[in-house]
Order: sequence, then structure tokens, then C-alpha cells
Amino acid sequence: MRFPWPRTLLWRTFLLIVLLMGLSLFAWFQIYSQFAIKPRTRQTAQMLVSVVNLTRAALLASDTTQQAALLRDLTSIEGIRIYPAEASDLVTPAEDSELIRNLGRELRQRLGPMTRLASAVEGQPGFYISFILDPDAPEDQYWLMIPAERISRGGVAGWIGWGIATGLLSLIGAYLLVFGITRPLKALEHAARTVGRGELPPPLAEKGPEEIVAVANAFNQMSRDLTQLESDRALILAGVSHDLRTPLSRLRLGIELSGATSEDVSAMSADIDEMDRIIGQFLDFARNAQTEVAEACDLCALLRDITDAYRRRGMQLTLECRDMPPQMLRTQSMRRAVTNLIDNAWRYAGGDTPVDVLLTWREQAVWIEVADRGPGIPPEEVERLKRPFTRLEEARSNARGSGLGLAIVERIVRLHDGKLDLLPRPGGGLLARISLPFSA
Repeated sequence: MRFPWPRTLLWRTFLLIVLLMGLSLFAWFQIYSQFAIKPRTRQTAQMLVSVVNLTRAALLASDTTQQAALLRDLTSIEGIRIYPAEASDLVTPAEDSELIRNLGRELRQRLGPMTRLASAVEGQPGFYISFILDPDAPEDQYWLMIPAERISRGGVAGWIGWGIATGLLSLIGAYLLVFGITRPLKALEHAARTVGRGELPPPLAEKGPEEIVAVANAFNQMSRDLTQLESDRALILAGVSHDLRTPLSRLRLGIELSGATSEDVSAMSADIDEMDRIIGQFLDFARNAQTEVAEACDLCALLRDITDAYRRRGMQLTLECRDMPPQMLRTQSMRRAVTNLIDNAWRYAGGDTPVDVLLTWREQAVWIEVADRGPGIPPEEVERLKRPFTRLEEARSNARGSGLGLAIVERIVRLHDGKLDLLPRPGGGLLARISLPFSA
């Protein structure tokens, strides 16, 4: 099974730091075990063996009358006590820790296999070691007791506890460090998506490390340049479109006064109207819809108003909608988007078949659908046709328009955080669907 490696930079970096720190702690524990625990065990065992041997030698070398004084001196000066070991003694075994186990092995190797360790005898706590006073009388055993604090001077648990505490503090610091790097990247991602929707994002905060500041500064400069470029482009297109409409008006007047046949006048007027419509699409594409303020809009009433206007022009349209709560929309922009879809349906499906407009809504989304019985769009061409100045190859030789209609719809829908889908209609034709988030 594949390890579920996280996809975000924050958790990838954080888990990598956790892994490195875990390996470092493991290596530290091995070093501590090899160069601290084992040497300490050997030193403690050597000290205890020396105490036992010296005590045994002193007791064997002293007179019977002096042994009591020697035992008192050991107790008062060194804190060492000697007790006869009896079979009936109530013995508490020594604690089961790595240090005591290693110590027991060392002591048995040096003092003999009969050596015992205890943490209390007859209820008296301490560190007890059994030893044989006279090798010729192995049954004659004694307990040597030394203070327990001389043996257990902070065990492994304390070291591990401090290591875990230090590791947790290091992980918190690592998380804050990585979060400080990924947070500006997240803000940059949101700002880039805002630019992709054609909106102007707020300036990024230019603070933090030099590299982050440089990226934020470059992005802010790019946003300002794009805004200026968009403004210049809109100004140029508006100026050109305005200048073109003046001679078109003169041409229309000249045609009316030319004395040509009514058929020629109608054909030339239709061409002028088409040119005027294309100029209007250029203006729509150049217009910045962000300047329009969103307001509560009755979508059903809006669609009814649009379809009524087309019916008055002789177009066959069916509208199906039910009342719904008002939605926060840029009304004129949404009117323009629906109008472009209906124009496309009318142009490519022909005027003999009706165009169906449907409004449906749920708690999560609102759908505006425009369906026709035209030739439709191949699925592989859908995304390309949403770009400006594109049409189907087979339609270019005989199609009118600038190729901006769907691009304008796509831009307006994205401005509303929605989605434009161009789907095959069951039974033939095209179903253009605008999906908008539902606002109660």
C-alpha cells in the first residue's frame, strides 16, 4: 500500500522535520546508551565490588572485639550497614530497570552467581547486596546496605522525559517556522486566483524574510501592471469602437439615400448591423464588469424580460422558471451573459427551432440553461471555444461574429464565482449551463 504522503508544503516540510528529529532522537538514545549507561553501569559495579571486598577484608582482618566498632564507623561515616542474611528475611526485590539489570549481571560476574540484590530487607529501604564473608562457609551470607541515592542518580526516564519535552518544543518551533513560510504562499495563491478571475486583488503584505518580501513586491507590481494594461486596452477598444460607429452611421444613411433596390438595401443594412453588433461585443469584452455593484436580483423576472424582448423580434423561445429568493448579482453583466448565449443559440441553431431557457435552483447552486437543437460542440473543443476570438473550424467560413460571445460569458460567470458548461443536449443540440452559487 502506498504511503499517503501529504500534498501541502506545510505538512510535507513539517513531517520531514518530524522524521529528522525522530532519527536524531534515536541516534541520541543510542549514543546515550553506549557512552553513558554502559560506562556508568561498569563504574557503579566496580564501586560496589570494591566496597564489598574492602568491607569483607576489613571484617576478616579485624578482631572479634573490634568488628562492632568497625561496623559503627561504616554506618556513621559511609552510611554502610552490614546485616546477617537469614532465610526468613522479608526481602523486597530490586526494581526492574535496565540499570539494575545490567548492574546485577556485572556484580554476579565479579562476586559470584549467588549474589542477590534487594531494595528493602525487613521493611528497611536501601540498596542491598548479598555477599559471602568467608569463602569456606558459603552458607554464611550477609547483606551490605548502602543508601539508594548513590545508585539511582536520575535514571533513563528522566533523560527521555527531557528529550521528549525538548522535541515537542522543537516541533512547535518548526511548525511555526514552516507556517510562516507557507502562509504568504497561501495568500499568493488566493491573490493569483483572484487575478485569474479578472479581479484586482488587495496588495500582498510585504513583510517577512527577504525572499518572501521580494515575491510579494513582484506580485504587487505585476497586479498594478495588469490593471494598467487592462485599463489601456479598454480605453483603446472603446476609442476604436466609437470611431468606427461614426462612419457606420454615415454608411447606413448613404445606403438609405443611394436609390438601390430594397433587397440590396436590406442586405447592406444587415451587414452594417452585424458590424455594429461585433463592435458592441468588443466593447462588452473590454468593459470592466467589476465596477458594477452586485445587488439583489430576481432571476426569474430578469429571464422573463430578456425572453420577452426576443419574442417581440420574432424568435421562438420557451421559458421555464419558478420563483426563487433574490440573488446577489451584477444584473447588467448577467443580462449580457444570458443574451450572448441566446444569440449563439439563435445564430447556430437557425430560427426555425425554438430555444429553451430554463432556471432551476437548489440550496447549493442556481442553474441557468439555454438549450438549442443546433449542431452542438464536440467535447474536445469546449474549453478552446471559451477563449476569445475562437470558433469551430467548420463554422469559420460561413459564421458571423467575432468569436467573443462565449469568452464574455465565461468572464462574467467567473466574476460571480460560477461555472460555464457547454454540454451535448439529449436528442441533439447544445445545452449551455451557467452554474452560480446559491445566496439565500
